[in-house]
Amino acid sequence: MILVACSGGPDSLALAAVAAHFARVGRCRVGAVVVDHALQAGSAAVARRAAGQLGELGLHPVVVRTATVHSGGMGPEAAARTARYAVLDDAAAALGAEAVLLGHTLDDQAEQVLLGLARGSGTRSLAGMPVRRGAYRRPFLELRRADTEAICEFYGLRPWLDPANSDESFARSRVRATVLPFLEDQLGPGIAQALFRTSRILAQDADYLEQVSADTYAGLRTEQDGTVLLAEHRLRALPPSLRQRVLALAAVDVGGLQPSFERLRAAESLLARKGSAGPVQLGGHVSVSRQVRGRSVLPGTPSYGSLVFRNNRSGAEPQHRSIQE
Repeated sequence: MILVACSGGPDSLALAAVAAHFARVGRCRVGAVVVDHALQAGSAAVARRAAGQLGELGLHPVVVRTATVHSGGMGPEAAARTARYAVLDDAAAALGAEAVLLGHTLDDQAEQVLLGLARGSGTRSLAGMPVRRGAYRRPFLELRRADTEAICEFYGLRPWLDPANSDESFARSRVRATVLPFLEDQLGPGIAQALFRTSRILAQDADYLEQVSADTYAGLRTEQDGTVLLAEHRLRALPPSLRQRVLALAAVDVGGLQPSFERLRAAESLLARKGSAGPVQLGGHVSVSRQVRGRSVLPGTPSYGSLVFRNNRSGAEPQHRSIQE
């Protein structure tokens, strides 16, 4: 069975209508999950209305789930997204779904790339949203938002227009309402399509670099007393783009967070063997330090001439699976 994640907006309703067509011709069984974030007055009624339209399209089962949104230090958009995916994961597992369809469009991808540029992000972030990741699929990524609105009109659907999409206190709303139209006006039409093409090119680059980085890290990594060690002379031989990715993999491997570019550069500076031997804090209770040569360690042992990654939480264990993610 395939599930459509539906908010009641034009993109997800249009996706549900197209999926329902394939269900009617016997290509697949299609159900839907409506996620109520419970962040706005009347959200439960919006969810029920969306569920009713999905039922009329012939989707079955149609379930409504309420998300519990916790900020946890995240912004409101990130917190809602985290809660939404948690609900979708649970619903897919409970219903035995093979895939979950998401209604993101080319316009959403263009906005994502611009937001990444504004943050000064790296290749993976600028690659935007993948067409598929795990059980999730985005079949509408090459369609424009106007296309989904036309599909809704064709099927006589009544989409809900989320007022948050026009609330310019949110960065994405400002990009949608002001930044992209301004760029189109100043640089000519086709900006959204150009940003989408950029995301596709960078996604290929990011996939390749991540695979090479994972293979390189696996070949460099040694473990000693709950720490991860990387030989300095082998790290110095790597090109910077690969070296920084390997350092990031080590930080995540011992249970930390993805380090920022500035933190990675600070860790990389330890290889110059000038000044302090560390530790450099990388976030998530992880630190990296340079093995001090004056310490009583025999040459050739794993800790001689290595960067040492350590999780400073008591009882923390290296997370080996993270290098595959």
